[in-house]
Amino acid sequence: MYNYGTERPDLFTEKGQRMFLEIRDRVKAQLKHAGAVRMLEAVAGMPGDSWAMLACVDRMVELGELREITDSDVAGQHRVFVEQR
Repeated sequence: MYNYGTERPDLFTEKGQRMFLEIRDRVKAQLKHAGAVRMLEAVAGMPGDSWAMLACVDRMVELGELREITDSDVAGQHRVFVEQR
């Protein structure tokens, strides 16, 4: 089961930082286009570990770049995010 706390340390590796920056760029472009982004589209087509990809988006929330607008009972791939204002 996905756990951000478990996945978080890997974000600070060379590989993790590359993935984070790629997902961050993708999310920002999607937000500019649509105003919101669903987790599924944020990571669609990305190679690599799906939990690491989820952690990249959760890191953006942690940094205050995104705000999640879905309830906690939604499936992970259906979580929706907007730009933090």
